[in-house]
Amino acid sequence: MRLTSLLVGLAIVSSAAFPVRASLVTERAVLVMRHGIRAPLPGEVPDGTRTAAPWPKWSVADSRVTPHGVRALQIVAAEDRKWFAARGLFAAKGCPGAGALRIASNSSDRTIASGDAYAQGFAPGCGLRVEHRAPGMVDPMFEPLRAHATAFDAARAIADIDRATGGMAAVVRRHRDAIASLDRVLGCGGGCVASGPARIVSDDGGHGIALEGAIRGTSGVAQVLLLQYLEGLPARDVGWGRADAATLKRLGALHAALFAVFARPPYMAAHQSSVIGRRVIRSLNDGPRLDVLMGHDTNVAALAAALGVDLVTPGYATNDVPPGGALLFERIRDTVTGRTFVRVSYRTQSPEVLRAGGRGMTVTPLRVAGCARTLCPAAIFTRSLERRLAPVRN
Repeated sequence: MRLTSLLVGLAIVSSAAFPVRASLVTERAVLVMRHGIRAPLPGEVPDGTRTAAPWPKWSVADSRVTPHGVRALQIVAAEDRKWFAARGLFAAKGCPGAGALRIASNSSDRTIASGDAYAQGFAPGCGLRVEHRAPGMVDPMFEPLRAHATAFDAARAIADIDRATGGMAAVVRRHRDAIASLDRVLGCGGGCVASGPARIVSDDGGHGIALEGAIRGTSGVAQVLLLQYLEGLPARDVGWGRADAATLKRLGALHAALFAVFARPPYMAAHQSSVIGRRVIRSLNDGPRLDVLMGHDTNVAALAAALGVDLVTPGYATNDVPPGGALLFERIRDTVTGRTFVRVSYRTQSPEVLRAGGRGMTVTPLRVAGCARTLCPAAIFTRSLERRLAPVRN
């Protein structure tokens, strides 16, 4: 049974998030988002994973956004609309003016569906169009490695990952308690997720990397368990009744460990954020009032790493980006001095709110690298981010 709707209407916004100065006006904003709640990806639970009982069934095909996930995106879009309306970017209701809102998604089914759901929630009945490439076509903004958008070198990437993490064996050791906790949830008696040696190897002819071993396998299983909870499956079906919210947060560290390899090391962050980071800068300087980029958790995690910040929000492991979670960028002008600033925040919904279909959201301010305060001079923000992005091939 789903949680009750007591959480509906609850809004949680960090009280220290925003300076109280009437002269500060938000001129433009960008949201870099993860798609909505989905069914497990093919192979997300590795072949050979042992459990004490069968996995519960999902209402949609593998990797598809669920109806509950669509509703959650519509709700958070409506909440975002109120938030932006309070800052003068949009009217509280009605269709945005021509060119005021742009929504772009990656070309996968789950991101396209998420973009559509967000558009419906933000401006119901307005028929907003979501920009995306043909389904399945690689988009360098969201998948720069697959698109060969940069001069990525797998050997350099692996060396940098080893420096940042201490090596894959060390990563596995740091997460052995979480792996043991996952075994207890799976109920197989130990070693439930099949894995070989922990290592990173070159992939795609040196244009990418692949992770093998315990973190690769357990990270996906941990994510599937969290998705069960967020989807609102009965408690008996969330980890077979052995995974409450606190346990899922601890297991989330395994999923976040995936980003410690693929997104957060400086070399990986520079290449994974190369295209989308420049889109953020362009949109803040000369874009629509709001530019929504509907992608994946890797996009959010890598861009956060390029900004030099950790992603911390109630209910989730650090740097484990939830469905619908977003980096929020605002271009702000001081009407008294004429100076312009950029403010970056992390906008999420708690596990309980997502599970219940509620309206709460958390907006957490971030002090990005190179900036002394959360309100960062625009020129400093741009220089700081640009120098952390890998060059993009023409």
